[in-house]
Amino acid sequence: MTKYDLIIIGGGAGAFAAAIRANELKAKTAMINAGLPLGGTCVNVGCVPSKTLLWAGETMHHAKHHGIPGLDIEVKNFDFQKVVQDELSLVEKLRIEKYEKVLKNLEHVVAIEGKAKFVSENEVEVNGEKLVAEKFIIATGSTANVPPIEGIREVGFVTHIEALKMPKQPKELIVIGAGPVGLEFAQMFARFGTKVTVLQRGPSILPQVEKPLTDRLTEVLKKEGVTIITNAEITKAYKAGNKKVIAFTAEGKEQTVEADEILLAAGKTANTEGLNLGAVGVEVNDRKSIVVTETLQTTNPAIYAVGDVTNAPARYETTAGREGTLAAENALKGATLSIDYDTVPFTVFTDPQIAGVGTSESRQMKEQGICNCRTISFENVPKAIIMHRTEGLIHMAVDTKSPKIVGMQILAPNAGELIATGMMIVKNKNTIDDVVNSLPMFPTLSEAIKIAALSFTKDISKLSCCI
Repeated sequence: MTKYDLIIIGGGAGAFAAAIRANELKAKTAMINAGLPLGGTCVNVGCVPSKTLLWAGETMHHAKHHGIPGLDIEVKNFDFQKVVQDELSLVEKLRIEKYEKVLKNLEHVVAIEGKAKFVSENEVEVNGEKLVAEKFIIATGSTANVPPIEGIREVGFVTHIEALKMPKQPKELIVIGAGPVGLEFAQMFARFGTKVTVLQRGPSILPQVEKPLTDRLTEVLKKEGVTIITNAEITKAYKAGNKKVIAFTAEGKEQTVEADEILLAAGKTANTEGLNLGAVGVEVNDRKSIVVTETLQTTNPAIYAVGDVTNAPARYETTAGREGTLAAENALKGATLSIDYDTVPFTVFTDPQIAGVGTSESRQMKEQGICNCRTISFENVPKAIIMHRTEGLIHMAVDTKSPKIVGMQILAPNAGELIATGMMIVKNKNTIDDVVNSLPMFPTLSEAIKIAALSFTKDISKLSCCI
């Protein structure tokens, strides 16, 4: 029976960050991984492969639709399989460089391939062997939901995992769910030439985002040929010849849509089954997520959890990694470190992108009817005009009791880059005056943040570029 200071269950971003910190602390550590290869979702079936394909679609789209008079660019060839193969090659390269090689350099960490389950308070079993540790970190991630749609399993479907390595591009695709994954894949396949229909159960795409921004993004996607149907109650799935059919009700009418393939993008479920958490007193909620404190401790003081497997408010690669680092520190050194999730930005990698920060506080203000907010168009941003990309919007929320900026959401090209400035503004509790008195480079899209701040005290339509 081998004894460790720390056992990490999982092999993704949170697990690796925890392993690196444990190694720095010279703690004898075992990292047990099953399911996805080392690197977990992000490098294998998440951020890296999806953004590689999104970039291919974006490059092709803007070659055709750049808006520059006198410039005619012809896209002579699009080879779906070559694009996919390039994506898979990049995934393999990054997995080797950023995970497998990194793991080999962690002298205090041993990697074990296998599925772990708890058998006692300080013991797990893997591959028939029992391992003992003083502390544990669970970082097993999540799996795509399969909604309870009649006939869906018989008809067949793909999740984001299979969609990243399709042997053949579908001519028609139904996407169920209009969250980040659903919209990113919908736009990507549409730009590749697939006819895409998105079915969203709720009244809007991206319900966590301000309505003016989602309305504008909906317009952009529809203009590119993506059909978006909201308030769609799906009743069943069935086959009609070689086609897969989804029957649904929307606007009081029974309707159907058919396609070659169905992509499920209706959320994810935490990977907690099989861990035998009940035997060690680790509480899970009704969504099967592990309940953790601010310090990432579970209801068992010796067990911590990070990433998608938890009920933490933000589920991104960046938060999973940071949580892993903090959980290792807390578990091994008795620290009480935590994350301020209000200062963690999010990005949806459509084109234009949607990014935001401080959303929980600004939304709470809005729900109370006291939000001091402004939404301005990128038609007021000189660089956007230069780029022929004025479709964007920026929404800024200010505390009603002070000039402190508490939230920001941006719809724009590279909004994920721009929100880094918003993150620091919210994190540092900067005011409208702080931003107005700043001097962003002209002409850049980042000027939009200063222009939004100026809109609280001035009529920006009457200002020159040099203000």
